Amino acid sequence: MAKTHHYQSTVRWTGNKGTGTSGYRDYERSHTVSIDGKPDILTSADPSFRGDKSRHNPEELFLSSLSSCHMLWFLHLCSDAGIVVTDYADNAEGTMVENPDGSGQFSEVVLRPAVTITDAARVDETQRLHHKANEMCFIARSVNFKVRHEPSVRML
Repeated sequence: MAKTHHYQSTVRWTGNKGTGTSGYRDYERSHTVSIDGKPDILTSADPSFRGDKSRHNPEELFLSSLSSCHMLWFLHLCSDAGIVVTDYADNAEGTMVENPDGSGQFSEVVLRPAVTITDAARVDETQRLHHKANEMCFIARSVNFKVRHEPSVRML
C-alpha cells in the first residue's frame, strides 16, 4: 500500500498599499510563505511581472525545488551504492515561456550538478545515478516537461 504524505504552508499577500487591487499598478506583489516552525520566506513576483527583485519569486523556488529534490535522491543513491560524495553544487537553469494571454509554463529545466567523489573507478556509475535520481525525484516526476541533466564528476 502506498504511503501518503501531507504538507501545509500559508501564503499571505502583504502588498496592499491601501487601495487593494484597485488598479494593476496600485498594489505590490509581495507575499510571505510561512511553514510552522520554520523561518518565513519573503517572496514576490519576478521583476518582469512588477515584482520586487530583492525577494525570491515562485519561478526561482520551483527551480530550486527541482534541483534540491534531485540532489537529495542522488546523495541517497550514492550512499546506498557505497560511492562517497564529498561535494555537490548544481547551477540549475530553467526556461519559462510566457503566452500572449500572460499565462506561462516552464518548457525546460537543466540541472548541472558538479559532484566530487573519492573513487575514480566509480565515475561512470556516479553518472548513471543521476538518471536514477531523476526517476525517483517526486518533483521531476510531477512536471510536464523533461528535466535534462549535464552532470560533471571530479575526483577528491
